[in-house]
Amino acid sequence: MDGEISTAEVRELLEDDADVRVVDIRDQHSFAHSRIPGSENLPFQQLSARIEELEGADHVVTVCPHGKASVQAAQLIGSYEGTADARVESMAGGLEEYGMRYGLARGDDAESENATDAEPPESPF
Repeated sequence: MDGEISTAEVRELLEDDADVRVVDIRDQHSFAHSRIPGSENLPFQQLSARIEELEGADHVVTVCPHGKASVQAAQLIGSYEGTADARVESMAGGLEEYGMRYGLARGDDAESENATDAEPPESPF
């Protein structure tokens, strides 16, 4: 694992169409409900069995609700021989912080082309 990456850095990578794989480790139901546009779902409970899906990736960012479990996932991915040359990071602050700053794609909207242009939610203050 190469450390943590901020939500702002993740957003910038996605806006720049960088070669990064954003791996959401939540369960399938949570992922289907809301997610970072362009992310993929590899639930933590299935990660060991499916880790080969990340083989050959150049940059992997793991995400979870609060940025804690994604650290463990990044460590697991970083220890896999097939990702030995990859940059593997955990997103600090998790989806809670990302969602508050930039919004998350929801349901069917997650697959729309405009999902990456979603406006951040309005502040209640």
